[in-house]
Amino acid sequence: MAKTDKPDDKKMTATSGKTQALKLALDQIEKQFGSGSIMRLGDAHKVNVETIPTGALSLDIALGGGLPKGRIIEIFGPEASGKTTVCLHAVAEVQKAGGTAAYVDAEHALDPPYAKRIGVNIDNLLLSQP
Repeated sequence: MAKTDKPDDKKMTATSGKTQALKLALDQIEKQFGSGSIMRLGDAHKVNVETIPTGALSLDIALGGGLPKGRIIEIFGPEASGKTTVCLHAVAEVQKAGGTAAYVDAEHALDPPYAKRIGVNIDNLLLSQP
């Protein structure tokens, strides 16, 4: 009597092949881009990222403490929604902590006297208006 493959054996072989292919792909990514460049989320180490207050307590709570320090942040929203105010408060907080902030004013709408009233040191603010 000839031995026949069971359907479960075929599934296990296919799964094993997929697992091996995935492992090879992950190894290649790590080889090319470095250790930690790709990982399973469950294997990731929790990283505590320093934050910068936004000036709005409820927003800071929603963001897990504020804006992540050392990152590029884009604030987007409809006109008159408070984007500029939030940004300028964050800039003031960075400057108070001794840091340097760059402000990209895509709308060409920065009001230096308003920024100064919020607490921004406008003499040390890096400004780009593309």
